[in-house]
Amino acid sequence: MSETLSASTSASPPASSPPIPSLFEVFCAFALISLCGFGGVLAWSRRMLVEERKWMSPEEFNDAYALCQFLPGPNVVNLSVVFGRRIRGVIGAIVALAGLIGPPFLIVTLVSLAYARFGELAALQRMLIGVAAAAAGLVMGTCAKMARPLFKDRFAVTPLIALATFATVGVLRWPLHWALALLVPLSIAVAWCRQARARP
Repeated sequence: MSETLSASTSASPPASSPPIPSLFEVFCAFALISLCGFGGVLAWSRRMLVEERKWMSPEEFNDAYALCQFLPGPNVVNLSVVFGRRIRGVIGAIVALAGLIGPPFLIVTLVSLAYARFGELAALQRMLIGVAAAAAGLVMGTCAKMARPLFKDRFAVTPLIALATFATVGVLRWPLHWALALLVPLSIAVAWCRQARARP
């Protein structure tokens, strides 16, 4: 009986991982992200990749976005390239980037022509103020979601680094490169110490 149980246990299939998206799915996902991302697409990219499609875990998204913060260029453009390259190679990176940039390029071109003609209207100015407030709320909500995995750290070091970053940039108004010059080596040292402690 025990042998039968062990055999059935060993024969049980492992937990299935989400299927790798096709190039068309990658293009459509990033096109939808770009079309929904008024005032910035960080909130929509996390919702699409982590919550809806489940192509990335919250920790994987945080890691990829942290990498994109240190690369030149817009963060979400970098994220599309990193994600596409990870999922489907170089072609995936190109497709994800085309989905992210293509539709907004066409729309912004048309809107800029209309704004050049009607941008001084008071009603339009009030609409833009409302959109800006909604965009700020989306960014704040997404930052709160991204911070949750950081505060699961049992050593309480990662939350301290996050709070130190907020204090230096948001409160003390340090230039970003000064804050990074201080906190990036500290973060690398903390990660190195953890890996050394985890080794047998």
